[in-house]
Amino acid sequence: MFLTISTTGTPERPATDLGFLLHKHPGKAQEFTTSHGTAHVFYPEATAERCTAALLLEVDPVALVRRSQGKGKGRGGAPDTALAQYVNDRPYAASSLFAVALGKVFRSALAGTCAARPELPGRPRPLRVELPALPARGGGDLVRRLFGPLGWDSVRTEPVALDERFPEWGDSRYVRLVLEGELKLDDALRQLYVLLPVLDDAKHYWIAPDEVDKLLRAGDGWLAAHPEHALITARYLARHKRLTQDAMERLELARLAEADGSEAGELDDAAEEQPDDTQRSVPLAVRRREAILAALRSAGAARVLDLGCGQGQLVQALLKDPSFTEIVGVDVSVRALATAARRLRLERMGERQSSRVTLLQGSLAYTDKRLAGYDAAVLSEVVEHLDLPRLPALEYAVFGAARPRTVLVTTPNVEYNVRWESLPAGHVRHRDHRFEWNREEFRAWAGEVAARYGYTVVYAPVGEDDPEVGPPTQMAVFTAAATDFSSATETPSATETPSATETTDTPKEGEAA
Repeated sequence: MFLTISTTGTPERPATDLGFLLHKHPGKAQEFTTSHGTAHVFYPEATAERCTAALLLEVDPVALVRRSQGKGKGRGGAPDTALAQYVNDRPYAASSLFAVALGKVFRSALAGTCAARPELPGRPRPLRVELPALPARGGGDLVRRLFGPLGWDSVRTEPVALDERFPEWGDSRYVRLVLEGELKLDDALRQLYVLLPVLDDAKHYWIAPDEVDKLLRAGDGWLAAHPEHALITARYLARHKRLTQDAMERLELARLAEADGSEAGELDDAAEEQPDDTQRSVPLAVRRREAILAALRSAGAARVLDLGCGQGQLVQALLKDPSFTEIVGVDVSVRALATAARRLRLERMGERQSSRVTLLQGSLAYTDKRLAGYDAAVLSEVVEHLDLPRLPALEYAVFGAARPRTVLVTTPNVEYNVRWESLPAGHVRHRDHRFEWNREEFRAWAGEVAARYGYTVVYAPVGEDDPEVGPPTQMAVFTAAATDFSSATETPSATETPSATETTDTPKEGEAA
């Protein structure tokens, strides 16, 4: 099986720049070992006017059988077992095996990186991609439906006959595919990486949870808005119900974020949105982070706790400012922390940067020695997720035991809810909010906490401060009045909280800290 990628150029921008983008020299034929055979990269032509790179994968049928033993049945098993072990289409058609080879051989090109010529990956260029034998369960029409919305000027498919000597036998399920258009090379490669196994519809390896991350990374920027995203997701994940549902939920967040002009993680809470009738373009979640960062800088904080960090949006923002030398994200949900790690790309982060950030699993209802001694702690949209009787435990864990010099607390202002036309009267902004305070209730709570634990407190609006109902988010900035508060070590009773609408439900994992 093989694929060719061709481009044209000029003396100023030669076509041989393709070699830099692919990280493969046009003057050399190269070999790469894969789990199922040997991949070859060579250039049939390489001039300033036109350059073509070819990827040829020689599949070892014996290795394929040995690696597939025990996987021939069930979801994610070896494909086309009815063709028998040693006689099948894997050496000849661009299947999921070919997608794996593509990912290994052109890894840097897929990532859109080029150290030698960093300006090249960002430039669209004329591309022609040809696959002589592509398995297409759904035929040429499905191929065109999948590639057509992705920016190609031309998507041409030609059916491959079962046997040209016997035309009455009809066409096979294979097509010859030619794509032509002006795209960035990494975009084209990521499309192929996802859609080749989708069209093959028979992955040769077991589908593990990390396949969702692979799909979303490769589909970043195009999959969420694709009209066939549901079909692509289901086939790529071998119709694994739980993984498909997870991927679809994350794609929906990405789609809504793109429409709203915000990040996907900003849309996991109704409180992140702006009112329907607003003309402001900056999402409330962004304004909230900006206000928190400004307050932390004003306090001179360098070592910061993000308590109830969720999916890591604030941690990500803190990492962009080198003045924050140590950042610790804490959440009760292991799943939320895993999402935060993916968002931050911790596995790819350099040693110097990764030394600044730590993610910890823990509940804020209990004291934790790991949280002591920090300059500042942030409780952003956290307190409203706890039942009121549990608030005193959180207050003691943060203000009494951890005792950071500065504590920032943000929470919705319930008075502002009338400005959201889409929010029914009497409803809180998120289904897991146990209460939402008005400005008087919030200040009463914050004042009592400050007095009990030896802090001073000031208040600041976040978002537009409406003259009638106040801001959408209210923030309290607590500052330690002294370094030793031995009298403030007694855990308060659960009744010392201001009045609010009280519920008896327990927080859901990932929603409360």
